[in-house]
Amino acid sequence: MTTLPLDGIRVIDFTQVMLGPSCTQVLADYGAEVIKVEKERIGDLSRWSLGSDPDGLNNPVFCSLNRNKKSLALDLKQPEARDTVLTLLETADVVVNNFRPGVMERMGFGFEDLKKINKRLIYAVGTGFGLTGPYQHKGGQDVLAQAVSGVMRRKSDSSHPTSIYATPLADYSAGMHLVQGILLALLQRDKTGEGQQVAVSLYNSMLAMQMQEGTTHLMRQRDLNWGAFPLTGVFETTDSAIVMVGAFKQNPLQDICTALEIEDLSQFPHYKDFDAQMARRPELQAIFRDNFAKNTTAHWLERLEGVDILCAPVRSLPEALRDEQTIINKMILEAGETAAGPIRLIGSPIDMSAAQVKVRIAPPQLGQHNDEILASLGRLQGDAA
Repeated sequence: MTTLPLDGIRVIDFTQVMLGPSCTQVLADYGAEVIKVEKERIGDLSRWSLGSDPDGLNNPVFCSLNRNKKSLALDLKQPEARDTVLTLLETADVVVNNFRPGVMERMGFGFEDLKKINKRLIYAVGTGFGLTGPYQHKGGQDVLAQAVSGVMRRKSDSSHPTSIYATPLADYSAGMHLVQGILLALLQRDKTGEGQQVAVSLYNSMLAMQMQEGTTHLMRQRDLNWGAFPLTGVFETTDSAIVMVGAFKQNPLQDICTALEIEDLSQFPHYKDFDAQMARRPELQAIFRDNFAKNTTAHWLERLEGVDILCAPVRSLPEALRDEQTIINKMILEAGETAAGPIRLIGSPIDMSAAQVKVRIAPPQLGQHNDEILASLGRLQGDAA
């Protein structure tokens, strides 16, 4: 049997929705025993994200974030249930939550409380804005983090309306930062023998994502916007759209003109270099739009790739999921059948030759592993409900 990197690591997971579950799923994929502590009868809020799944049993949103985990459903208002969790925490390696600051403390599960019973425990926290400061108790959510961090204001074209990015990049990036923090803390524990608190926030992750742009502003008071460069853009074709990045070459404009079969615009003084092209970006973009609209995406891909200009078709997600490269990269996992149909999930982007990700445990039903976990503690189901 393959040994996974995190075999033997026990994680007590209080998280829900996306930030926390995306983190703990990575830990679970690579061998950690992740016990997901959920509220009785309700569970993780993502079990109810789609109105078309009224019973919450096989909600795709929940399934996407919770494979390879065990579900323990408890009423933490009951002393017996709290005792069960404390017993688990005494020998756990990691505990993860993404509640607002103060919630875990009120339940008696704060960092200061738990390190008294388990000095080796890694206490991992994901918040909206941080553990301290003026926004610490503000509700954290992906879209809010996009807005407050400046990400939502960044556009490749200033004429476009300010809008919400459709994929929850704040949740995912913060979840991956939390994974990094936990792994670093586990490595440090090997040296010191002691655990520590690890905290990330949606806000900080969004700022970190803008490290190049933020540093350019701090050091030069200039705006850096890769998407607004003069030879970069999305252009409609006769059958779809294409994205082009005219960069990383001595004279990319000349090569683009060759591909488009138009005169070499780089020979004109007002397009001679990057600064001149930036000053006349709207004119250049209009020329590109007019020409790309004359033929198909496949035609322009062949022409641009023929002169080594970076380009790609603009696809829908269903098209990307059907792509041969997606299958070769093992980015689709099968997790069994349900009454509603097969459970098909997006796989791990990490490819380790000696630790391949598999679905060892299908996304669990609420409380599915209560008997197993409680029996391992010598407790009866009724004692911890």
